[in-house]
Amino acid sequence: MVMVLASLWRMSASPTHTSATSSSNSVQNKSHLTRRRAIAFGPSVLVVSLLNFSTLSSSPPPFQIALARQEQLDELQQEEDRVVHLFQEASTSVVFIKDLEIVKVPKASTDDTNLIEGENAKVEGTGSGFIWDKFGHIVTNYHVVAKLATDGTGFHRCKVYLVDAKGNGFYRDGKIVGVDPAYDLAVLKVDVDGYDLKPVVLGTSQNLHVGQSCFAIGNPYGYENTLTTGVVSGLGREIPSPNGKAIRGAIQTDADINAGNSGGPLIDSHGHLIGVNTATFTRKGTGVSSGVNFAIPIDMVVRTVPYLIVYGTSYRDRF
Repeated sequence: MVMVLASLWRMSASPTHTSATSSSNSVQNKSHLTRRRAIAFGPSVLVVSLLNFSTLSSSPPPFQIALARQEQLDELQQEEDRVVHLFQEASTSVVFIKDLEIVKVPKASTDDTNLIEGENAKVEGTGSGFIWDKFGHIVTNYHVVAKLATDGTGFHRCKVYLVDAKGNGFYRDGKIVGVDPAYDLAVLKVDVDGYDLKPVVLGTSQNLHVGQSCFAIGNPYGYENTLTTGVVSGLGREIPSPNGKAIRGAIQTDADINAGNSGGPLIDSHGHLIGVNTATFTRKGTGVSSGVNFAIPIDMVVRTVPYLIVYGTSYRDRF
């Protein structure tokens, strides 16, 4: 544009040639005006063309689109890998619990190791739990082992299937250390001589927020080590306890919790325990989960379990 203005200035400053006739002077003026218009409008056409080129070039080229899609796929793959790693790390701390009823006493012994399902024992129920410490203490829901806790005949046994830190699976007879029906919690003890256990990593439920991711690990319907994912749907819920009272402050989640998940861990995105899966609302008459599930917050568990390990079942909860 500077060059255009300079050209116009030079043309206007140049002397005008006179002619003898007015007609020739008029023709010359018309010719001079035409040249000035051509020079003046020329850069405008150039500017418009440049603007059109800029508009066309603003669309990202195909290779940039492909790169953005690849980055999205990489992020999805990283998220999947993170969840897989989370499950692999946490599942070794989860146990599978079977409640057995003796229907025929074995001749050799009454130990669980000699109880054969279908021959001398039948499965009354299944549940989940998790390793509390390296000494073999297992935490689960009270309602998972309620028959064993209240058994006065001696015909109930509890078989615990677990994995050591090296991935070796084994099972042991679980003995009740203490129960607290008011919070639907129970502590079992298994013999772990020769095995190195991996306790669950404790977190906190104090700073939970609705919407954050959570993961439930358990054994629904007897299928061991199942992972379901979801979010924290609500906090401070009130649910009924096995003794008929209310458990206040429960965590609500949409992570699927079905029969057999009870007593298993609810963990956060870091693999830390934030709750114990305990209950689900089912559609009336169907037995199908409604997607409204609950867990006992870990802060409540931390206050209860050490007491049960040291002192056993409190007097008010003894039968």
